[in-house]
Amino acid sequence: MITLAEVQAFCTAARAASTPQALMDLVHEITGQMGFRYFALVHHIDLLAVDGTAMRLVHYPREWVEAFEEGRLYASDPIHRASHTTTVGFAWSNVATMIALSAKDRAVLTAARAAGLGDGFTIPAHIPGEANGSCSFAMSDGEAMDEGQLPLVQLTGSFAFEAARKIARAAAVPITPVPHLTDRQVECVALVARGKTDWEIARILGVGAETVTQHLKDARDRYDVTKRTSLVTRALFDGAISFADILRR
Repeated sequence: MITLAEVQAFCTAARAASTPQALMDLVHEITGQMGFRYFALVHHIDLLAVDGTAMRLVHYPREWVEAFEEGRLYASDPIHRASHTTTVGFAWSNVATMIALSAKDRAVLTAARAAGLGDGFTIPAHIPGEANGSCSFAMSDGEAMDEGQLPLVQLTGSFAFEAARKIARAAAVPITPVPHLTDRQVECVALVARGKTDWEIARILGVGAETVTQHLKDARDRYDVTKRTSLVTRALFDGAISFADILRR
């Protein structure tokens, strides 16, 4: 089972990675540490028809990669479509509860299993103004997934996608400045990362709940994100908050 220390080490290394191959090697290593066999970190678009900011880091069975690309399943793959309906990670075994599966969808899932893919876990990545993407980790067919470590898998996948995104954008366009959060915004984001509600944060900081809500809205605006989970991931990645801030009692 993966430990928080191992995830922290991965996040630090992923933040420093400057090439797709360097990140690929890091993701490959932590995939094994988490007990998975395969991974895919991709945008859900036809990568042959877009600019250089699209991402594709894939370690899946070759048979499935070839079938996936031949079928042009970038946007229609049922796992990808299911990821568009949520902001948190999900097990592939639950996809039928998330979207209506057609006969074609079931055929795709059957083909993936026949190629050697078992159950998996997908972390969605939704950035305003950019194509949807995801980071997925998968078992071999017949292997059981350790559900107890999935919160750490979610964190790993979110960081991996953000690292790949930064590498791709740096290669295509000049790097934009890191957004600056005020001290109060940082405090609010750190408390969100600890699972606190706006009301709980207000009680801790001694301010009104509406003030906390405004601080978090302003922080999301600065990062140009709409979800609290995306805000926490971006703030962690850019160093605005740290694991120490989240774990502090």
